Amino acid sequence: MSPRAFSHEPINFSRMPPAIRALIVVNTVVFLLSMIVGERSFFDLFGLVPLHVVRDRWVWQPVTYLFIHGGLMHLLFNLFALWMFGMPVESQWGEREFLKFFLICGLGAAAASVALAPHSMVPVIGASGPVYGLLVAFAMLYPDAVVYLYFLIPVKAAHMAILFGLIEFFAGTTGATPGVARFAHLGGMVTGYVYIRWWWIFKVKALGLWRQWFGESLKIESPRKPRRRAATAAAAAESADPQAAMEEVDRILDKILVSGLDSLTEEERAVMRRYSDKTKH
Repeated sequence: MSPRAFSHEPINFSRMPPAIRALIVVNTVVFLLSMIVGERSFFDLFGLVPLHVVRDRWVWQPVTYLFIHGGLMHLLFNLFALWMFGMPVESQWGEREFLKFFLICGLGAAAASVALAPHSMVPVIGASGPVYGLLVAFAMLYPDAVVYLYFLIPVKAAHMAILFGLIEFFAGTTGATPGVARFAHLGGMVTGYVYIRWWWIFKVKALGLWRQWFGESLKIESPRKPRRRAATAAAAAESADPQAAMEEVDRILDKILVSGLDSLTEEERAVMRRYSDKTKH
């Protein structure tokens, strides 16, 4: 599957992007394991129990709870939403960025649950937090896409994200559904929005500064022959694997934001020069 192409044909496991396929497998295996071991003890150990996280420092729980589900319908609903909203998102971002976003939204949902009920002994389980974060990502990428709410009501993706956010907020504040971690869902949505809205803007600004400061001057620079041959080979490799090339650009932009432009190697500068030239053309 190319980095910017996806297909919502009848569900074909072999054609799913690698990150979604891996998440489906892991969630299914963990669900079957919980049925074998016993849900109660499994949930207490690997679900998100705020008191255990705060008092006992069970630091694995903000990650492991994402792969635990309380029933078959809970599992199927989350996997279906992961497939529906995740397919176009992963096709745009690539595997690494998609998995990073999934984990960050899950940690944001966990932080909301722990912050609002630090003494709770009730386990929070499920991938709903990251799924709601993916809903936000889908709505920001494709705001005018039409989604059939409950398979019946056509609504734009941006409007659906806002509607779901309001539902989660009011349901959480009124306590209408005490068995559902509404603020975990809301935490995943807010985390996803903040990550896309602000962190990616920093990346874009870093790229803009790169073009402004180095784009034209480095474009006319005459490197030595061995360096030119290395750059030609790297450019050919990027053409063969555009997804890997974009992942390398993202990694370099992260490095610029953390360590500054002076931290880049000559090879990294060559990658950014080629990317800058490509986007200009």
